[in-house]
Amino acid sequence: MGVMKRLSGIVQAKANKVLDKAEDPRETLDLSYEKQLEMLQQVRRGVADVATSRKRIELQAQQLQAQATKLQDQAKQALAQNREDLATEALTRRATIANQLTDLETQHQQLQAQEEKLIATSQQLQARVEAFRTQKETLKASYSAAQAQTKISEAVTGLSEEMGDIGLSMQRAQDKVVQMQARAGAMDELMSSGALNDVMGTTDSLQNELNKTAASGQVELELAQLKGELGMAPAPAALDSGATNATEPAPSEEAPK
Repeated sequence: MGVMKRLSGIVQAKANKVLDKAEDPRETLDLSYEKQLEMLQQVRRGVADVATSRKRIELQAQQLQAQATKLQDQAKQALAQNREDLATEALTRRATIANQLTDLETQHQQLQAQEEKLIATSQQLQARVEAFRTQKETLKASYSAAQAQTKISEAVTGLSEEMGDIGLSMQRAQDKVVQMQARAGAMDELMSSGALNDVMGTTDSLQNELNKTAASGQVELELAQLKGELGMAPAPAALDSGATNATEPAPSEEAPK
């Protein structure tokens, strides 16, 4: 029993949630306004019905009053002709009509009071309906504005998330560019130093030996030149290596005779 009760509560909660999402306050306000208009229309129809009944009673009273007047005249004429029996009958009928007029007057007063009450109710309801209509339009405008603001906020939020993704993509692209530039620079240095060629095996061993020998001879030559500038005796190896570039020797001095 407890499980069924909980299950019923869950279903009802979910149903209420779905209904809340589907319900539009503007439509609810319009529906309430239409119901109030229907109520006002019913009250107005009631006023019209009561007024019609009141008018019918007034017409009946006028007809009875005319008959009573006629019977009064007939009674006078009967007495003038010494017909007291006819005069008595006419006055008797006139008395019956007077009673009917009294009853109609009572009904007329009741209907008039009811009509006045319905008119006052109609006027009050009319004022409430007009006030509700003004409030309804204000609430609808506020809801529409809030709904538009919500959509704008959601759009801006979605745009911010998208811009954040774009920013991350740009950052990753920049990181890749920097990495590729560093790799290209490293490759250039390796190619310039010949290390890349050694690794790739594009230069043979003889060429490598010749390159090393040329580099060693150049270094020894530059070292000998520096020692000459400083007045230091050059090393024999340096002199031998630079003999080809030395100037011719000066003539020896003659011995004194």
